[in-house]
This record gives sequence, structure tokens and C-alpha cells, in this order.
Amino acid sequence: MASLLFQKTGCSLQITRTSRSFAVTFSTAFPRRNRHRTIASTSEASSNLPSSHHPAPPKHTKLRNDFRSTRVYQAQQARLASTATAPSDSPQQQPRPVTDRFQPKEEVAHTDDLTAGLGDQPIVLDEKSRQVDWARSFHGLSTEAFSKEAAHALLAPLEPEDIEVKPDGIVYLPEIKYRRILNRAFGPGAWGLAPRGETIVTAKAVTREYALVALGRLVSVARGEQDYFTPEGIPTAVEGCKSNALMRCCKDLGVASELWDPRFIRKFIADHAKEVWVEHQQTQKRRKIWMRKDDQVRYPFKLYVSPPQGSARANNSKY
Repeated sequence: MASLLFQKTGCSLQITRTSRSFAVTFSTAFPRRNRHRTIASTSEASSNLPSSHHPAPPKHTKLRNDFRSTRVYQAQQARLASTATAPSDSPQQQPRPVTDRFQPKEEVAHTDDLTAGLGDQPIVLDEKSRQVDWARSFHGLSTEAFSKEAAHALLAPLEPEDIEVKPDGIVYLPEIKYRRILNRAFGPGAWGLAPRGETIVTAKAVTREYALVALGRLVSVARGEQDYFTPEGIPTAVEGCKSNALMRCCKDLGVASELWDPRFIRKFIADHAKEVWVEHQQTQKRRKIWMRKDDQVRYPFKLYVSPPQGSARANNSKY
């Protein structure tokens, strides 16, 4: 408490201030004003002052308010729990749940991430169902051999015109020709690929396991894989994964078995392939690639012809 006193002839002024209010007392000696006039300023009077004159609330005020709100919330939750567990003979209206504004909001999981898988697991049939569940069953595996006509179509040697060569020197048979061989052996509709698991999408590749079924019998099981570069290419990679699994399943039937024979590969490369220098038409970079002897260089490459020895271009060229 602080007090300030001003005195003058015939009058006096006293100002008293406390922590929450202040008072002003004015005294005079005139006849008609022989009473002291007191102007008391409480919290109501102080509220009329500008906001800049209000003292800042203590730091513990906000903590006390939050603690009081938390206590009220806990009391409401306890009352709701006791109401829900207590038996009641007459039906009562359920109280509305109290919104907890102090609890953190739950984070919404993102669904645009495909690295965990596509969620396309095959349908699991009932054990009592008459239909074979190819996602788990090995029905008909190695029960009997296929007919001679089917075996002749499956084991027929490949024509050199059907084999392709990749730029890195790997020989392969296009996947559409595997399907043609299966159609000649079993007929269209008498064979198929059954998925045996979910499509797994990693950061750079797609993989899935398939089962080759022919004439109602399981023939082979293999896992296909295919790389992709952007998320937009995942559907194309899924289709390429299926074709890769078909190629691997056909190994058990002897289809295109020559392509897995190292001696056949070396002989085919020597007779039907060549290695040439090419130049990229945009970057002007040069490299060596493998190609069939009866094939031509395709865009964006062009056949590079080395300049004559001794010319300025030949001396400055870099391979």
C-alpha cells in the first residue's frame, strides 16, 4: 500500500493505491464544503482506462485456468463412466460426449503411398467349395503327362527369326510368342495365370507370384518382377510383372529352353548378332551396342562411322 499527500491553504489531496485499487481523498475548509469528498476507484473504474494502462496478468493465471478446465473435464469423464456402468431400471437418455479440446488431434494416415502393396490379394475360397483355390492349392501337379501333340508344340525348337537381342547382348523371346506357343499346345482358354499373392510395390520395382494352370492342373509357380521409374508407370510395370512370371513358368514346360543354354547363346550371338558403335543424336555420346545382323539402328541412336585416321576429328574424338 502506497499513499501520497498534497497540502495547500484551505485544502488537501491524498492519493492511496493498493495492489487492486486506488482512492483519492480531497478535503477543503470552506463552510459549505466542510465534508471530505472521497473518490474511490475500484476495478470497475480501472476498467475504463485504456488497455495500455492495465497491468499484465500474472504468469500463473493461465496455468491456473488450464488446471481448472482439466479438473472439470476429468470430473465430467468420471461422471459419464459411472453413468454408463451403473445399472438402471428405466431407460435414460445418453449424455452427449464431451469434446476434449486438450487432447491432440489424431493424424490422418496417407493412402497415396503404394510401397506397402496394392492390396489385391486373391480371393480365398471356402474349404468346402468344389472349385479349386489356385491361390493355395497344388491340384494336379505332376499327375500325368500332357498329350503328344501338346508336348510337340511345347518342345518345338525356336526359329532364329523369333529371337531378339538386347543392346547389352542378352537374347530373349518376346512374351507374346510364349502365349502363342501355349495356345498351340492347349488351345485358347485352356490355360491361364492365377495370382498367388499380393502385388508388392517397392521403391523401384513391382513383384508378384503367379501360378500357371493348364487343362485344370497346376503346372508351375514363379514370381515375376518389373522395374518402373515414376509412379505413373506402375500399371505398366504390373503387366510386365505378369509377363515375366509367365516366361519363368514356361521353363518347367520346356518352352524356349534354348535361351537358358549357354552354348546355344554363344552360337546364336556368333551367327546372328553383331556389336556396333552408335552415337546419340541429341547428346552426341557414343557407345557400343549389340543387335541382330539383319536389324538396323533405331532412334535416338545412329550408326557411328569413324573418320579416317589422321583427321582432326579422329584425333579429338573420345570414346
